[in-house]
Amino acid sequence: MTYLYIGILLFFGIHLVPALGPLKAGLVNRFGDKGFRALFALVSAAGLGLMIWGMTQAGKTPLYTPPEWGVMVTYLLVFPAFVLLASAHMKGRIRKMVRHPMLLGVLMWAIGHLLANGDLAGVWLFGSFAVYSVFGMVSASLREPAPDYTIKPVHDVMALVGGIALALVFVFYAHQLLFGVKII
Repeated sequence: MTYLYIGILLFFGIHLVPALGPLKAGLVNRFGDKGFRALFALVSAAGLGLMIWGMTQAGKTPLYTPPEWGVMVTYLLVFPAFVLLASAHMKGRIRKMVRHPMLLGVLMWAIGHLLANGDLAGVWLFGSFAVYSVFGMVSASLREPAPDYTIKPVHDVMALVGGIALALVFVFYAHQLLFGVKII
């Protein structure tokens, strides 16, 4: 599980930098805005890759028995989670109402997966995403004003169609390809 732990540290470590204003300012000053964004993307990708690799290599050390209804609730949470993820950078009503749709979507995804999995590696992975999502929503709400833009209804349609399509791709194909876990 070493790769999983290193991936979690890298991924969430770099994601905590924006909440630490002076550290981010120092990195932007040193590398420039584009350089900081490149560093952020590189460390995030490396962390995500290590988390995925770590999950595929980790044993299934049970911590608890998931409820029988856990998988069904996961389906019910994952579809709106993908819609929220899709709406995160659009200018629709969803983003304006939810404020932090990406973080809420990740939280829903993580809670669903905690309900469907009871192993140690799963708790580390999904639990870290859940904790970060809550922290991120609170932190971002404190340091950023609510988005102010003219709503474009087509963006909500795009988020709904794109989010549901992406969720279907994951459910029927990508989840098994990436993680070796067949859902349907």
